[in-house]
Amino acid sequence: MILAMCAAVVVAQSKSWAEETTSVAQKVLPLEPPSESTSAEATPPEAIEASQESEDVDPNLVPLEPELEPELTASPTDASKEESVELVESAESRERQGTAYNIPVVIDQTVQSHIRFFNTSIRDRFEQWLLRLNRYRPLVEDIFAEFDLPSDLVHLSLVESGFNPYAYSRAKATGPWQFMKGTGKIYGLRIDHYVDERRDPIKSTIAAARYLRDLYDLFGTWPLAMAAYNAGEGKVQRALTKAQAESFSEISRTKLIRGETKQYVPRIMAATIIARNLEQYGFNQVSVAPHEFEEVVVTRPLHFRAISNVTGIPYSELRLLNPELRRDATPPDDTAYHLKVPVGASAKVLKLLDRVPTYKFPPQQIQVRQARQVRTARQGKAGSSGWYRVQGGDTLEKISRRFGIPIRTLKARNNLSSSLIRAGDLLNIAR
Repeated sequence: MILAMCAAVVVAQSKSWAEETTSVAQKVLPLEPPSESTSAEATPPEAIEASQESEDVDPNLVPLEPELEPELTASPTDASKEESVELVESAESRERQGTAYNIPVVIDQTVQSHIRFFNTSIRDRFEQWLLRLNRYRPLVEDIFAEFDLPSDLVHLSLVESGFNPYAYSRAKATGPWQFMKGTGKIYGLRIDHYVDERRDPIKSTIAAARYLRDLYDLFGTWPLAMAAYNAGEGKVQRALTKAQAESFSEISRTKLIRGETKQYVPRIMAATIIARNLEQYGFNQVSVAPHEFEEVVVTRPLHFRAISNVTGIPYSELRLLNPELRRDATPPDDTAYHLKVPVGASAKVLKLLDRVPTYKFPPQQIQVRQARQVRTARQGKAGSSGWYRVQGGDTLEKISRRFGIPIRTLKARNNLSSSLIRAGDLLNIAR
């Protein structure tokens, strides 16, 4: 049986997503997901699983780009007074030309500084993010429409990951919408040794839509919902209560929320302004092939390379279409896994499927040991990559001596106000 699907077809069928799923907030109380260390994940089997996953480094993942890591990215320098006036005038001009946003957008000094950052400091990188989002944009916008979310909210994904399915942060958030494991599971995503649906562009977008809808229903405004997506609804609710406030702008002027969250909402506004006015900011509107595919039901574990060898479908294309498969193979515990293949290839794949050898996964203990070796090798080559992940026992002074970089330079490059660093931190040590 072939389930032929492309992005347009998936979206056309997605009405059931909103209709079949009641608000997760009604099923899981409180709405705020438990942290990774809560007792909700402290049962013996899950503790074992968590321990394995902490050692189980997925070689397919890539660290979140420094410009997207809040703790590694300084707040953009405020634009000069003259530049600020120019930006305000150009924004007002665009409003007069008919640009209307469906999320609240303000043009204040903070938003202007982020516009400047995206448009000048990291212009090439931001253009890559826009191109990547455009591949999935029709799909994302249609899913958001099913949950009655504003279409401009898709630009939240630019600020989260540049819509990179393989991105992961220092906090272990993963995928285009940067879900933490606990939140992802609450919103119905499968996350285990073989599959991580936080990386699935469709399933993670559905989960993000459900979460954002729940946040809006809880707070009643999109700036507060966006702030809660970043900080957690509990922190935002407590800040509102302590400040006796009702809006994001009010709590952003207090010390009740982190600087990261104070910058997060303006960053989304800035990304939205540029994305909706590409020509005015000089970005090329390059057409990108949309995310389209067909599905084949697979009844046994098959590796991408074996499928590629038999069918001729490039290995890279199978990976692009199936980023949720952590081992580049269909899971062994699913007798009806829906593998995505290029449009027009499903018939050929079905015809040749019997020739593809069954993949035998190595024992997880071996994979954990191999992952440790990969991690050790990466750490050993940290200097050549330009980044170094802090290990237990490291100090800024030791790292300074090891790589021959003055402490003052390390602090400046990594926006450190003190010499305090923690195991797991990622430091820029490029020469």
